[in-house]
Amino acid sequence: MVDQEQINPSNFASGDVTDKYGNPADRAKTGGWFAAAIILGTELSERMCVIGISSNLVTYLGGALHLSNAESANIVTNFMGTLYLLSLVGGFLADSILGRFKTIVIFGSIQALGVCLLAISTSLPSLQPPPCSENHVENCVPASGKMMAMLYVSLYMTALGAGSVKANVSGFGSDQFDVEDPKESGKIIFFFNRFYFCISMGSLFAVTVLVYIQDNVGRGLGYGIPSGSMAFCVLLFLVCSNKYRYRRPAGSPVTRIAQVFVAAWRNRKRSLPSDPSLLNENEYGDAMGPGRERISHTDQLLCLDKAAIVNPSMNDPAKQSPWKIATVTSIEEVKMVVKLMPIWSTCIMFWTVYSQILTFSVEQANTMNRSIGSFQIPSASLQVFVVGGIVFFTTFSEKVLVPTMRHWTGRPQGITSLQRISVGLFLSMIAMLAAALVEKKRLDVALQHGLANKENVIVPLSVYWLIPQFLLVGAGEAFAYVGQLEFFIKQAPVSMKSMSTGLFLSTLSLGFFWSSLLVTLVNGLTGHGGSPGWLPDNLNRGRLDYFYWLLTVLSFLNLLIFFVFAHFYKYKEESTGGQKESKTFALKEIDSRGRAEKPGNEELEIYSDV
Repeated sequence: MVDQEQINPSNFASGDVTDKYGNPADRAKTGGWFAAAIILGTELSERMCVIGISSNLVTYLGGALHLSNAESANIVTNFMGTLYLLSLVGGFLADSILGRFKTIVIFGSIQALGVCLLAISTSLPSLQPPPCSENHVENCVPASGKMMAMLYVSLYMTALGAGSVKANVSGFGSDQFDVEDPKESGKIIFFFNRFYFCISMGSLFAVTVLVYIQDNVGRGLGYGIPSGSMAFCVLLFLVCSNKYRYRRPAGSPVTRIAQVFVAAWRNRKRSLPSDPSLLNENEYGDAMGPGRERISHTDQLLCLDKAAIVNPSMNDPAKQSPWKIATVTSIEEVKMVVKLMPIWSTCIMFWTVYSQILTFSVEQANTMNRSIGSFQIPSASLQVFVVGGIVFFTTFSEKVLVPTMRHWTGRPQGITSLQRISVGLFLSMIAMLAAALVEKKRLDVALQHGLANKENVIVPLSVYWLIPQFLLVGAGEAFAYVGQLEFFIKQAPVSMKSMSTGLFLSTLSLGFFWSSLLVTLVNGLTGHGGSPGWLPDNLNRGRLDYFYWLLTVLSFLNLLIFFVFAHFYKYKEESTGGQKESKTFALKEIDSRGRAEKPGNEELEIYSDV
């Protein structure tokens, strides 16, 4: 006789969740805090690697490899831009082919190997140019092509691995808890809180301990520690594979979007019917796939409606290729994504400002007085104020601002996601304004002491003057990051949440690439005809303050454009008359506090990773 306890459905996680062998996932044997703790450790190591590299790489490129300030800054921003761009690849592979577990194992290993190669390349004297002579700094020999090739291989291996891990680790962690189970659903709150805590602790450890080791002990050890940590976590993650809950790859929404555009193009010469009800729609909601329900037709972007024109010669449109004819629901999902794009375009500028904290602000600190008694503060460790700004203003927002605005406006979320983004964009503009003013003061002090034409000298101005720009960028991130994440997740179709996350991450990527382009253009336009330009190797001879003013003006114009787009944007609830898209998703909607509504009106607090 079969034990009834063994076949009791309540013993298994709900939804399409399995164990390692493809069987229904037993709650008692899979998932839960043991599995989540290993995933959290993986995320902490991933943060240590990425922040440990990006926060202090510019000092190595200029100091050890003798590259120019502009070239060093561009290498850092291109590295970070590529990392976030490749997160789209990792998300696509996990959704379509590999699944999250295999993606994390494969690309986590690649990341560990990439950081290991970086530790080797920064340790071997043969991979570094000879030191500069103190009396002839202008004759420094920059790194050769072979040296740079090793550096690029290690950096972009790290970018490929970290980007792909980043796209999947938080989602795989949330899979370890059953949102339909009353006992487990409440634990998701604590998982995402601890996930965010691991992000913060990994970043804090990187900008303090690792940066100090890199500057005072050696880059080999400074990069070797996060590399070894990542390798250990991936190995532990793999060994404990029988403890996880898995979801099968369900296909990428990129394909559905492409199908709508291709079908619309094929029918571009056909006329739309006068009655939208004559357009193709699936009569059975369950045939659309898990988590999808019919969405009503809207009178926007009507050119896409041609993808649903029914050809009279079709016997059964439902059996036709989706590359030839789409459903109204699929088209409306694509419309929602397209309507996100104007707001998406104005979010890029924030991350361009953020990239300055990793590059020129660190180079500024290199030229200023960083002494506390006999202790020398590492330049990159000033980024601790970015982390501090994020933590303080996130807490302030949730504990003070949101409750106050909720009382004044009557809205449950207090402030909308677009309002959050606007605050973040405004603070980033003020950060560049503060940076420009401080740099002007630094240049004046250098001129007063006759240091303008001297290389590698310390300007007698405290590095603490730079704190406001670091703190303001951190404060801006506390608003912009949460607002962007909420906006893209909540306003995208329920069935395209991974796509919306990808859109969000792409703003980071393009923000870093836009910074690289700006630096290249400014350096080329201002550094000719014997002029040192705005961004020379010796900042005392340049006008970095003009570059910060340029970013201030661009941020202001971007903010104005954002206000226009935000004014005309209609939230999904408004454009669809409050219609919910899906009742099968346990995590359906996310409010401005990063909390997802769960059936039964319970709320789950969600945080995610930059």
